[in-house]
Amino acid sequence: MKGPFAAKLKMKILLIHPPSKFLLKEKLGIIAIPLGLAYLASPLEKDGHTVKIVDSPSLGYEFDDVKEEIKKFAPEVVGITATTSNIYNAYNVAQLAKGIDPRIKVIIGGPHVTFTAKQTLTECPFIDIVVRGEGEVTFRELVNKLQFFGEDFSLLKQIKGITFKIKDTIIETEDRPFIKNLDEIPFPAYHLLPMERYKVRNKRFGNIITSRGCPFSCIFCSSSQLFGKIWRARSPENVIKEIKLLKEKYNVTEIEFLDDTFTLNRKRAEKICDLLIKEKLKISWACSSRVDTIDKGLIEKLKMAGCHTIYVGVESGSQEILNIINKGITLSQAEKTINLIKKVKLNSFASFIIGIPGETAKTIKNTINFAKKLSPSFVQFTICTPYPGTKLFEMAKEKGWLLTKDWSKYTILDQVMKLPGQVATNLNKWLLRAYLSFYLRPKFLIEQIKRKSFFLFLFRKISETVFEYLGAKG
Repeated sequence: MKGPFAAKLKMKILLIHPPSKFLLKEKLGIIAIPLGLAYLASPLEKDGHTVKIVDSPSLGYEFDDVKEEIKKFAPEVVGITATTSNIYNAYNVAQLAKGIDPRIKVIIGGPHVTFTAKQTLTECPFIDIVVRGEGEVTFRELVNKLQFFGEDFSLLKQIKGITFKIKDTIIETEDRPFIKNLDEIPFPAYHLLPMERYKVRNKRFGNIITSRGCPFSCIFCSSSQLFGKIWRARSPENVIKEIKLLKEKYNVTEIEFLDDTFTLNRKRAEKICDLLIKEKLKISWACSSRVDTIDKGLIEKLKMAGCHTIYVGVESGSQEILNIINKGITLSQAEKTINLIKKVKLNSFASFIIGIPGETAKTIKNTINFAKKLSPSFVQFTICTPYPGTKLFEMAKEKGWLLTKDWSKYTILDQVMKLPGQVATNLNKWLLRAYLSFYLRPKFLIEQIKRKSFFLFLFRKISETVFEYLGAKG
């Protein structure tokens, strides 16, 4: 580097995934790779910064452990990520960092703070800057500016996509445009993570995101707001290159594609499958789809390439409710797709939501009965949760439906939104009823006996978790 800043030392950056308590993770022993932090780390390392990632859930860290990591590493910048339900743990980490050294710049990012940036800075005075939306370019620019600007935050106004405070004034810069070419983003910094700890039973496990953006408008989902309505995808060749890295360097043999809709572009999905087959990578994997973006031919191609499970969001057994949430599918499409997945002998994972505005006891019963009629390999029932950034959250706030803004309760297993009077019964009881009704059917239990041991394990552990949690809720 030339110029007046040439002698400036590069920075030490500590990226932290806060400690969390997630019952399903604890029961299953499945811990996902914190891809967001790993994506942030790669470009920073290219710029010569010293970066360390502390993934507390995979390391089994409590706050005292995080405190020691901060002390030992002595960072100039601490970056934190958190989900809505884990945001208070992120606040605790921010407080720890400032307590160790008030000069540390504490930066936070992720879906929750993207949509609550001003509130986040008000709730937690230990956070200096919020990065909104896609963070790779914004965080990189921010770190590179901080090493020169120091305490003069007024000079940060030129950086797009951030919110910060100068004295008592909160400043929000304009949104940063979405990254157009995802192939230009360096692969996540896997070498900074304890890759040996990410497992599904005895198999090394990895997550991959191959596309961003969602063209659909479901009122309960913030994806289209966070990553845009325009779908952007990595090239199949770029995706295969990352899979090879995971397989050859870290011995990963089980992968979950985290795309909202892996099958949105059929030709691209098929090309990825063709390359997996051609390269003989022999990985097993799961992906998400919509019931209106997949057919028998594509399902067969997915299976040939190693796919074992397809996740689909059915959401409700009532067409009226599906229309309310702007799902854009029909019950007949859902039934046809689940049957096709069964016919090709792949596992189907269907998700359902109860407690959607407009719901009645009848529509909830319809959902439970429809789930049993579809009889997928596995189902997930959750309570409708209005997350910040969703149309549902704005609707609930406007109509006074929110029961609490205690973010720790936004777990999808707790009721945080009242309904407009139609369903008086506690939704936790409906949720327990849904799980019991589906999983204790003789037909389902007989089918599980025929399945591989992993699915018996999965069924048992998830059932234990949900029944234990909901039973405790009464």
